[in-house]
Amino acid sequence: MVNRDAFARVNYEVPGLGEDEVAGSPLAQFAHWLDEAVAAEVKEPNAMALATSGPAGPAVRVVLAKAVAADGVVFYTNLESAKAAEIRHDPRVALNFAWLPLHRQVRMTGTAAPVSRREVQAYFDTRPRGARIAAWASPQSRALTGRDQLDGLVHSAGARFPDDPVPVPDHWGGYRVTVSAIEFWQGQPSRLHDRLVFRARRPGAALDDAEAWEITRLAP
Repeated sequence: MVNRDAFARVNYEVPGLGEDEVAGSPLAQFAHWLDEAVAAEVKEPNAMALATSGPAGPAVRVVLAKAVAADGVVFYTNLESAKAAEIRHDPRVALNFAWLPLHRQVRMTGTAAPVSRREVQAYFDTRPRGARIAAWASPQSRALTGRDQLDGLVHSAGARFPDDPVPVPDHWGGYRVTVSAIEFWQGQPSRLHDRLVFRARRPGAALDDAEAWEITRLAP
């Protein structure tokens, strides 16, 4: 039996978001809200849901954004994973940052493309050794016989690379999502939420270019 208390209604008694309060560019508004999420000690504020579509239909999971900049949102993954196969099938994706303690969401849609190997190398070198070994060890999204098999793969990878540096596997990389729309959602009383969406006036618009975006208010 599911705990019915988990579905209790929450009324969002917090300040709203008006057109005269939103920043001029989507990047500036995102940076402002991200700073407030960090200040509020929201756990892993760079966590985002990533929705993709493959031959079997839609899929969604939570990943960590590693950069949000003028040219888009970057995340890293195994290039042989299910998500990577789905992006090859259809590069159109959706992202959602949910900062629930602040009653906020940031929803994005856009197109994913691989980042350069130079960027992959630069980021990979910043990862803890355990995470670098794991990138070699885990056959992501594939079936395992049990945890013992995974532990064995990790042990073998660690023995293969006993010393640093650990090279980047060919099957590991990253994607940059070029954003075409970004919605800032602020919860409000009586479910009359504020929803302001920036839409790009042209493909590939920089997120910090205020002139490249138009703002629309959506009904809650």
